[in-house]
Amino acid sequence: MDMRQLRYFVQIVESGSLAKASRQLFIAQPALSQQMARLEDEIGKALLVRSSRGVLPTENGEALYHHAKFMLRQLDQAVAVARQESSGISGRVAIGLAPTTVCRLGLPLLQHLRTAFPGILLNVIEGLSGHLEHMTRVGQLDLAILFSQTAASEQTVEPLLEEELFAILPSHSKLVPEGQSSISLAELAMLPLILPSPGHGLRRRIALEFERMNIALDAVAEIDSLPLLMACVGQGVGVTVKPMAATHALGDHPERWRCLRISDAPMRRSNYLYSFPEHKLSPCAVIVRDEVKKVVRRLVESGEWGGVELRS
Repeated sequence: MDMRQLRYFVQIVESGSLAKASRQLFIAQPALSQQMARLEDEIGKALLVRSSRGVLPTENGEALYHHAKFMLRQLDQAVAVARQESSGISGRVAIGLAPTTVCRLGLPLLQHLRTAFPGILLNVIEGLSGHLEHMTRVGQLDLAILFSQTAASEQTVEPLLEEELFAILPSHSKLVPEGQSSISLAELAMLPLILPSPGHGLRRRIALEFERMNIALDAVAEIDSLPLLMACVGQGVGVTVKPMAATHALGDHPERWRCLRISDAPMRRSNYLYSFPEHKLSPCAVIVRDEVKKVVRRLVESGEWGGVELRS
């Protein structure tokens, strides 16, 4: 087995087709099939299931795919370190952030790294928490900020911050009397609610509080796109429950929004920083991990990231 075969195998799995993979790899399909046959012979297990609809990995193939992705990324990072100039560090670091986290951390982190470490290429992957948890578990991310302390058992996890959830509506809205700074869960239930879909972790957190207080939870719309959800709220379609960071989804216009504390059922969401163990992190990833914590602290202490408390 060699790294070239692993690259071929990973590309086949991701393409879902030998024909597509051969085009991506610039290798003839018969030669690619021959390489995969040799790999399966060497391992002694079937790795791919071929059908008229394409190619899928077997259970053994799925396990090899995840380990191969990690090995190939580590190899690429090692080569990048070996090639870099002695005067500076360079390399690529992939970090996974949820949409609300991107709203407050994404741009400041990118700007900070471009100034302080211009040789580092930051690859920001935005996604819902469930998808990011999966990518973290299978080793596709160097770093991630997630909302569960047990999302990836093989990763190092550090408490980062804690967000409070607010009832958010436009500043001009007549749904809540002017000057009111908090709202009860029963009052909130009487308003038109725009929430993420039931499979969303934040929706489950909200639903738990409604259930605990025996209050029915009904939504007028379920939207998993943060910009669209906040646009609907901004147009007066309804009220949402989100961390304060969501008010930056459509630009930095805090005066556009009202964030009401939920008086009888305060809801908080913990944020955790995940990374590979120290010995598996590239030098660039170590730097980005440490700089994430610095930038988060600066944003919170300066008041730019409201509604949160540091935990690091």
